[in-house]
Amino acid sequence: MTTDALFNSLFGPGRHTIIIDGAFMHGTAVVAGREAVVIGTRDHAEIDCELALKVAGTLLAAVAEDGNGSRPPRTIVILVDTRGQALSRHDELIGLNGCFAHTAGCADLARRCGHRLVTLVHGDAVSGGFLAFGLMADRICALPHAQVRVMDLRAMARVTKIPYDRLVVLAEESPVFAPGAENYWRMGAVHELWSADDDWCARLEAAVNCAEAGDTRAALGLERDGRRLASPLAQLVAAAS
Repeated sequence: MTTDALFNSLFGPGRHTIIIDGAFMHGTAVVAGREAVVIGTRDHAEIDCELALKVAGTLLAAVAEDGNGSRPPRTIVILVDTRGQALSRHDELIGLNGCFAHTAGCADLARRCGHRLVTLVHGDAVSGGFLAFGLMADRICALPHAQVRVMDLRAMARVTKIPYDRLVVLAEESPVFAPGAENYWRMGAVHELWSADDDWCARLEAAVNCAEAGDTRAALGLERDGRRLASPLAQLVAAAS
């Protein structure tokens, strides 16, 4: 799907003004009858320091523009297509981890200032490139053919020293070890899986309306039988504190 087709499917023709700056996208669109801020990545972007700071700067600009009380804080729609962080010595040396932490902090600031954050995964959502801003949203939806994963099983085998064949078996038994949007839905990390036949404008409006319900991901993981211990353990800790 082309970028223009994606925008038209999500927001409707003529209802968006979005600038394409390489792998970075930013602008505004009409969602649920109101202007929303749009931030995103495309073309399987590798998130380097420059791109992370562009995302952070756009988040901060939205907070500043809506912070004078002239209008309610706008919804921020985050469009994600990233293969993860840039694997370069240059970015590591100048502090890619700090840039990611800053971006995540800006997303948290936007939420605390009243902005609803809704992520739409329209391509890849991999590793730190997803964790830094897309996974920070109040509501996360995966479009058809979206791929969500931390790392593939062969890379996981190298890091954990668990044999690859054993990880394949574990991935069949538990979504925690398995890549894919459906497995992340089972764990509660993805709230919604959209289909090609859905009315994406209507689904986005519904997602925005649900975005302020609080963080229910642990409870969703228990309900969907993908993450059985997170919610009970959190309740035990809360009761003991």
